[in-house]
Amino acid sequence: MSNETPSQTVGPYFAIGLTQQIFGRRQIAMPVVCATDTPGDHVRISGRVLDGAGQPVEDAMIELWQADAEGRYAHGMDQRAGGQRDPKFRGFGRVGTTPQGEFFFDTIKPGPVPGPGNSLQAPHLNLIVFSRGMLTHAFTRVYFDDEGSANENDPILSLVEPARRGTLIAKRATTPTGITYSFDIHLQGKSETVFFDP
Repeated sequence: MSNETPSQTVGPYFAIGLTQQIFGRRQIAMPVVCATDTPGDHVRISGRVLDGAGQPVEDAMIELWQADAEGRYAHGMDQRAGGQRDPKFRGFGRVGTTPQGEFFFDTIKPGPVPGPGNSLQAPHLNLIVFSRGMLTHAFTRVYFDDEGSANENDPILSLVEPARRGTLIAKRATTPTGITYSFDIHLQGKSETVFFDP
């Protein structure tokens, strides 16, 4: 008799406790990452979570973690100098997908952050994806298509084979309500999003 606990997938029950707005209850976390007066370029990140057949995943959960416009994280371990942190910038958001697999975050475009070997990373968002059928959550990044030069020199993005880098690039559009970046997350299939080891 093994003493090991049987393995399970991460869903679908995580949604009941972590994305309660889907069930008509108060949200624990939300897709609004900062206040409207937080310094920086305010943008909306929107997209869909799709399975290997291109069908929407209606009960996925996305978490976002990012730096502020100056490239500093809202975390006590980020001790870099350079201005006062905005106390209204959370740098974290969480949202469940709709029945059409859609999600969005209202935030600011992050600044570049330090990378390995004193390099500078291109502005990016860190995403964690939870979904039924997954044995563990998946980590990915969102880069911006209007940061071409910074993306070319990013030490993490350069580790991804060129043919797959496009799965990490959000597309910019100007809408009547502001700047939007579109970013779909493909969990499997020929367009599978690049996922990183934690």
